[in-house]
Amino acid sequence: MESAVPCMSESRLLCPDCARHALVVGPAIELPADASSDEIALQIVSCANCGCRALAVYEESRRGVLGAEATRHTGYRVPVATLSAIAGLIEQCPTPRKSDCRCPSHLALGVQTARGVWDGLKAHRIETSRSFSLAGD
Repeated sequence: MESAVPCMSESRLLCPDCARHALVVGPAIELPADASSDEIALQIVSCANCGCRALAVYEESRRGVLGAEATRHTGYRVPVATLSAIAGLIEQCPTPRKSDCRCPSHLALGVQTARGVWDGLKAHRIETSRSFSLAGD
């Protein structure tokens, strides 16, 4: 089954800095499903217009009524060092588009709580207070 995770070939998202639809998804890693999401992807996004770079999380849930799906795509402004560290982990994975990969990068980034909720950002002490929507509207 092909993933619904947005990739660089799809339409561009709205950049929070220049307000143009020029933000694209670059390096990404698909993580295991958790208690609330069927798909989770940790991504690096960058603006082709102004150069803004950020971390992003794409989550999709197909739970509930048949045919219903809910998506959440959120960007996070984080320090350059954090982006570099996450990009490095993604690049080290031999199969970043496979959520069931058991490589060290997937194990490190796919951390879940005891209740089965993905906790990768908190586990890596990534600040989430500077978030923005990547809904694409």
